[in-house]
Amino acid sequence: MGQEASQPLPDNVPSRTLEKRDIASLAKYIKRKNPKIVVMTGAGISTSAGIPDFRSPTTGLYANLARLNLPYAEAVFDIEYFREHPEPFYTLARELYPGKFRPTITHSFIRLLSDKGLLLKLFTQNIDCLERAAGVPDEKIVEAHGSFARQSCIDCHSPYPEDKMYAHVRRGEVPRCEAPQCGGLVKPEIVFFKEPLPDTFTRNRAVPAMADLCIVMGTSLSVMPFSILPNFCVENTPRLLINKEKVPGLGSRADDVLLIDDCDEGVRRLARELGWLEELEALWAETHDKTQEDGKKASTMEKEKNVEKTKDQILEDEVDKLTKEVEATLKVSSDHESRTKDQLARMEKPVSSEKEQVERRNETPAVEKSDGVLKESPVNGGVHNSKDSAGVLDEEEEWEEVVNEPPGGIL
Repeated sequence: MGQEASQPLPDNVPSRTLEKRDIASLAKYIKRKNPKIVVMTGAGISTSAGIPDFRSPTTGLYANLARLNLPYAEAVFDIEYFREHPEPFYTLARELYPGKFRPTITHSFIRLLSDKGLLLKLFTQNIDCLERAAGVPDEKIVEAHGSFARQSCIDCHSPYPEDKMYAHVRRGEVPRCEAPQCGGLVKPEIVFFKEPLPDTFTRNRAVPAMADLCIVMGTSLSVMPFSILPNFCVENTPRLLINKEKVPGLGSRADDVLLIDDCDEGVRRLARELGWLEELEALWAETHDKTQEDGKKASTMEKEKNVEKTKDQILEDEVDKLTKEVEATLKVSSDHESRTKDQLARMEKPVSSEKEQVERRNETPAVEKSDGVLKESPVNGGVHNSKDSAGVLDEEEEWEEVVNEPPGGIL
């Protein structure tokens, strides 16, 4: 089990609102007070669903985007790059789009708070919509970095139908605005680099001051301005952190409780103290059936899409897909092409002597042929270099001046 601590506060500093700075006392407070609870979440509540966080060195999303051949990892969420090259984002969107992942028990815990009338507001840095999939009402959610829940044109801002967006993402196609005389690019209302934060986030920034309890889960609180939200809670309001590591600021007040643990295990422990564990597990079990239904729907749509196509269209799509994959992975240099053509041309000349045969064998490049396409041998393969993205974002002290981080919580 995770440890609880309230450092850097000395142990001899008494709590003011809770009996003690521990989970048992917090559970008693919830049962006695029926508090208005504000919840703040990051990517850590979704990693057990199979969704990677963004910045972990080996498993994070940015660390695994080399296959898209981006100039730098964060370009996939750069609005200027998207205007010129929307395809990489839609390749990624097909993998992350809602419906593929099951909500975690932490998402179901937030739903349970809502069902019990305790949830004042959920602030999330995540774009995955798993809160909605778990049944948290839309009006209770504030998405600091937007999400896949809505989509619109980046030029005229006209909304785009959800069913059409879903179909385009499943096909890996880039949707275009249907408004008359527009035809602009459409994207989910996820906050990209160089885009402002949603108005809903700014409008609700005073909500934490109205709460009787603040629960922070799965975030390091390192991204401004989200990171300052817990500071808006009044001094005597208990604040609970459930996270794998301590974060700055939490633990400095008399009624801060730190549960350093996995989010799912942390909410199970709190639910057990509250007498809600059986109810929570049942609520989470419901998400399993819904996720299966969504998966079947996606599979059916894919089959229907293929039935509607002619054999020639299917063949054309496959050829186009193969061509793009080859271009994206090989990136054969012009020098290599010239050298290969020259060597192939020499091979077509008649051999006049055994000596020339030996020379030709020695000069032939190490290539493999797959489906009629020449490609470099793994022995001669190059290394893809990604541009260092450090310094893309500057963190400002003033809320209004903050340049937003990309979507998703940061662990």
